[in-house]
Amino acid sequence: MHRANTKIRTPDEDRRTTMSEPRPMVFVVDDDAAMRDAVETLLRSVGLQVEAFGSTQDFLRHKAADTPSCLVLDVRLPGRSGLDFQEQLAESNIHIPIIFITGHGDIPMSVRAMKAGAIEFLTKPFRDQDLLDAIQVALEKDRERRHHEQELGSLRRRFESLTPREREVFPLVVSGRLNKQIAADLGTSEITAKVHRASIMRKMQAGSVVELVRMAVELDIPAPK
Repeated sequence: MHRANTKIRTPDEDRRTTMSEPRPMVFVVDDDAAMRDAVETLLRSVGLQVEAFGSTQDFLRHKAADTPSCLVLDVRLPGRSGLDFQEQLAESNIHIPIIFITGHGDIPMSVRAMKAGAIEFLTKPFRDQDLLDAIQVALEKDRERRHHEQELGSLRRRFESLTPREREVFPLVVSGRLNKQIAADLGTSEITAKVHRASIMRKMQAGSVVELVRMAVELDIPAPK
């Protein structure tokens, strides 16, 4: 690796992180012990937590940390390649941002990696700053993913708090139907439809029907037939 002015935001320096957010973790998988040690030393020097592994099997055996993270992954590994491992993680629904490093890369490899969602594809020897920049992007992407999943989980819990009847009314409200139309669809009174609408808005913490529509999209609620 080529030394450079190594700068990276740590959790204490990033204004967008909160005091309660756990420190990010960078995982390194490379069968070259010297390269693995060099990357680990670099990342620790800028205040990052690092766990390094000599194989993908060792990485899979570790207990996943509940923290923003990314994976620095060598392309050429004994047995299953880094690119194949990228596919395996995706198939296992493990969405960790990946930065590939390789001493034997080519264009088809990099295209395959990037199409599958890799953050960066670095050829050895690479500049330290290039790796640090890629890690910063990867960690920010994972923060955003975790935040979105937390919000989606909260949204699902709110939806689950609705009564069965309110869940029937929900798609009718977001489709733009008026209370009298909802009442006709359900064979109930207009005042009852109005009560259900108000209860849905309150439980879902929606300030408007437009906001409720966005929630329905996030929850993948089908439109009424």
